[in-house]
Amino acid sequence: MPLRLRRSLLAPLTISALLLTGCSGSGAADGSTSDDALVVYNAQHEELTQEWADAFTEESGIEVVLRNGDDSELGNQLVQEGSASKADVFLTENSPAMSLVEQAGLLAPVDDATLALVPEQYRPASGDWTGIAARSTVVVYNPDLISESELPTSLLDLAKPEWKGRWGAAPAKADFQAIVSAVLETQGEDGAREWLEGMARNATEYRNNIVTMKAVNAGEVPVGVIYHYYWYRDQDAAAEDSGNTKLHYLGDQDPGAFVSVSGGGVLKTAPHADEAQQFLAFIAGEEGQKILGEGYSFEYPVASGVAAKSELPPLDDLNAPAIDPSTLNGPKVIELMTEAGLL
Repeated sequence: MPLRLRRSLLAPLTISALLLTGCSGSGAADGSTSDDALVVYNAQHEELTQEWADAFTEESGIEVVLRNGDDSELGNQLVQEGSASKADVFLTENSPAMSLVEQAGLLAPVDDATLALVPEQYRPASGDWTGIAARSTVVVYNPDLISESELPTSLLDLAKPEWKGRWGAAPAKADFQAIVSAVLETQGEDGAREWLEGMARNATEYRNNIVTMKAVNAGEVPVGVIYHYYWYRDQDAAAEDSGNTKLHYLGDQDPGAFVSVSGGGVLKTAPHADEAQQFLAFIAGEEGQKILGEGYSFEYPVASGVAAKSELPPLDDLNAPAIDPSTLNGPKVIELMTEAGLL
């Protein structure tokens, strides 16, 4: 029987419920916005995107309103809205949701000058959207429960029988689903299915990355699979949820070394297309990337040559698998994870 100790009981938001979520920015008190406001469907971290929006408004005078939600929720909402959408810009934490919108034919090409700010490995070959940030997959572990020499050498190892009950993750979250998309891309459908079946047998399921890290810290499981920045943020604070843990980078172009690209795109039907392109250029530009690199998030800047925080290992040293982010297949991942009983 697969372990189900921490499965989230929250069902996905419906589209109608999502439309009722609060909006950030300078809209009216009743939640309405002016016709001149740039509307950003935002699945990135709210605090970070609000910093971007405020700085862009100060520089340009263009009002920005954020409609905040989850990657997959907002991506599916845009697909359902289609050409009737009032969105100007879509920002994601991970790229599969952006690829979903791209494959629906809803994105306009990004301005060449903006694309030129971003190295090729951090944007899709299509040029219909661009990377704006990145995060690395890591293994967080408790050295009181497992030695460094016992750690997995590949993410794929965690499907083996000896890892039953010894690791945790948050399969219901878009973050982990993006990692699974790297397994699918590198191992093929049969390989991904086999790995997910092993995960269903072996893994303890948690609500999100933070809860996973807390569980490792508390000794519930010796190992967890998360993104790097949750650990670094906690370490930068009081290390309350990570003080008993360390990070292990798998490297070797393993799917467990996957670097997930956060995306930014302009909708083909954007009511304010020129302003939307300006906003995307601002985020990928030096000022926007410095807001990311110097702020609270501990994510990696990917554009304009801006360095990450000194505490982070250099992005180029992570030896991540080379994957065109637009090829990551979110719907197939959901199908396979549902088939395995993980969703």
